[in-house]
Amino acid sequence: MEDGDFWNDPVVSQNKMKTLKSMKDDVATYEKLATQFDDIETLIEMGYEENDASLIPEIEEMLSEFVTTFDNIRIKTLLSGEYDGDNAILSLHAGAGGTESCDWAQMLFRMYSKWADSRGYELVVLDSLDGDEAGIKSITFQINGENAYGYLKSEKGVHRLVRISPFNAAGKRQTSFASCDVVPDIEEDIDIDILEDDLKIDTYRASGAGGQHVNKTSSAIRITHLPTGIVVQCQNERSQHHNKEKAMQMLKAKLKLLQEQEQAEKVSDIRGEVKDIGFGNQIRSYVMQPYTMVKDHRTNAETGNVDAVMDGGIDLFINAYLKWIALGTGAKEEEA
Repeated sequence: MEDGDFWNDPVVSQNKMKTLKSMKDDVATYEKLATQFDDIETLIEMGYEENDASLIPEIEEMLSEFVTTFDNIRIKTLLSGEYDGDNAILSLHAGAGGTESCDWAQMLFRMYSKWADSRGYELVVLDSLDGDEAGIKSITFQINGENAYGYLKSEKGVHRLVRISPFNAAGKRQTSFASCDVVPDIEEDIDIDILEDDLKIDTYRASGAGGQHVNKTSSAIRITHLPTGIVVQCQNERSQHHNKEKAMQMLKAKLKLLQEQEQAEKVSDIRGEVKDIGFGNQIRSYVMQPYTMVKDHRTNAETGNVDAVMDGGIDLFINAYLKWIALGTGAKEEEA
C-alpha cells in the first residue's frame, strides 16, 4: 500500500496510528522502568557503602512507583481478547430497594467516572433515568480510551452495598444492590442479520441525570430485541436518527457477544440483566458499616479503604480479575 492509499482509508489509517501510539507508549514505559531500576539499584548500593539509613524512605517510595508501573504494563499484556482494545459501554441498573438502590447506582456511576478521569479517558452519557427521590434508576454511558473494554469487562455483575442508611431516620443498616453490564463499542460494521419484525422501537423525550453530558432536547430511542429480550437505549445524540444508529450499534454488539458464547447459562450476562439483582448473585461487596471493606467474591481481592475505591481506585480488582481469567480459574468456575 502506497502512502497516499494509506491516508485515503480513514478507518485503516486511524487504527494503525492508534496501534503505533500504543506501541510507542509501551516502549516509553519500558525505558522508564529500566531507568527506575538502575536508580533504585544505585541508591541501595550507596546506602550500603555509606551505611546511610536516611535513604530508606526514598528507596521505598521509588520501589513502590516501580512496582505500580511494572504491574500496569504486565496487566496490559493480559488484554488479548478480540474486543479488549475497544471503548466500553456500561449500563447501571438499580436493584430492588427504591431510593437506597438508586443512590447506590449513582455512587457507582461516580466511581466509574472518577476511574475514567484518572486514566484520562472520556466519558459520555448515552441514556439515564432519575430515581423518584434521589439517585438514578438506570444509566448507560460510554468510556472512550485505550483498552477501556479490556479493563472494565471485570465490572460486569451485581454490586452489593452495606451501610447505615442516610435515608432512614432510625439509622438502620441497609443492603442495596445494583447491576452493571459492560459491552465493547465495536467500531467496525458488525455482520449480524436483524429482522425488522424482531424489533420493538419506542421514542421518548430525553431526560435524567448526567448534567452537561446529556442533551436533554434530543429525541430518545429505546430498542427491544424481542427474541432475546435485550433492551438498548440512547438519548445523547442530537437527532432521533443518530440515537437510533447508536442504539442499533449497541444492540449488534450485544448480539455479537451473545453469538460467541458457548454455553446457554452465559446468556444472562450479555443481556444486561446480569442474573437477579439481589443477594447471592453479587460479584463484589462494598461494606461501609460496621467495618470497612470492599471484596471481590470471584478473585477474593479485597481492601479496607472503601473511600479510595469509591473515588475510582478499582485497579486492584481489575488487575486481580484479569489475572484470574488468565490463569483459567474464571473459566473453570463459570463452567461449573
